Amino acid sequence: MWESLYSIISSIKEINGLFSILKAVVIFLILVLITDRITSRLRKRLLKRTKTKEQISNIKILTRIINILVTFFWAVVIFLSYLKSWTGIGVVVGLLTASIGLALQKPIAGVAAWIMVVIKRPFKVGDRVTIGKIKGDIYDITPTHLYIDEVGGDINAEHYSGRHIIVPNHLLFEESIINHTLLGEDLLAEVKFFISYDSNIEKAMKISKEKADLITKNFSSNQKQKNKVNVCLEEKGVLIKILFHAPVHQLQDAKSELSLSILKAFSKQKDIKFK
Repeated sequence: MWESLYSIISSIKEINGLFSILKAVVIFLILVLITDRITSRLRKRLLKRTKTKEQISNIKILTRIINILVTFFWAVVIFLSYLKSWTGIGVVVGLLTASIGLALQKPIAGVAAWIMVVIKRPFKVGDRVTIGKIKGDIYDITPTHLYIDEVGGDINAEHYSGRHIIVPNHLLFEESIINHTLLGEDLLAEVKFFISYDSNIEKAMKISKEKADLITKNFSSNQKQKNKVNVCLEEKGVLIKILFHAPVHQLQDAKSELSLSILKAFSKQKDIKFK
């Protein structure tokens, strides 16, 4: 009799244990479905605001990572709940939070940098910037990356290189940033050349100044900055430096036109010789 009663009690415990396992599995599946629904809606909303293939890829990867991490979190919570170890849940949550924070340190710093850009406005789309060794025009700003149309690249020029650079936002806290167009579109440019010591230096300076003023007037209506002509005595000859201002997107054309204009003007002068 006692053996039969013991067998019944054992069977009931096994049934209760099996029921507890099934209940935990069902709760876990429900939480997974809810998480999947939420991340799917989040992904759809973010994808509606995207403009490039890179952004679409980033959003899909990010939502997938979030889904995996949250699913893993629910699995740990359900498992420890089944074991009746709520203290263990606190420990696991703490470790999981620390590991996630460490793994996502740079992405979190990138989002913080994006918030700084939105609030402080150190630059905007269309500005020409230099970030570390990268120079170009910003054409998109996202919470994780800057998209830059590179200028110069492997050569020393103000023309577009054809390369598009994706800069992680966290680098904004690590690299020096130069905004070339924060206060206006005009930038300082330089054209320099040598003339011989027996040339008429004052005439060369006067012609250079006149040509620089004409070029500046043609390229820009902003005449706040005055053009200057400086002279340096070098072993090779007399170095003439012309400093003038022109719009950033026309800087290379302005330098080329000024150089050609001076070349034509000096070729007509008998007392000015290039060195």
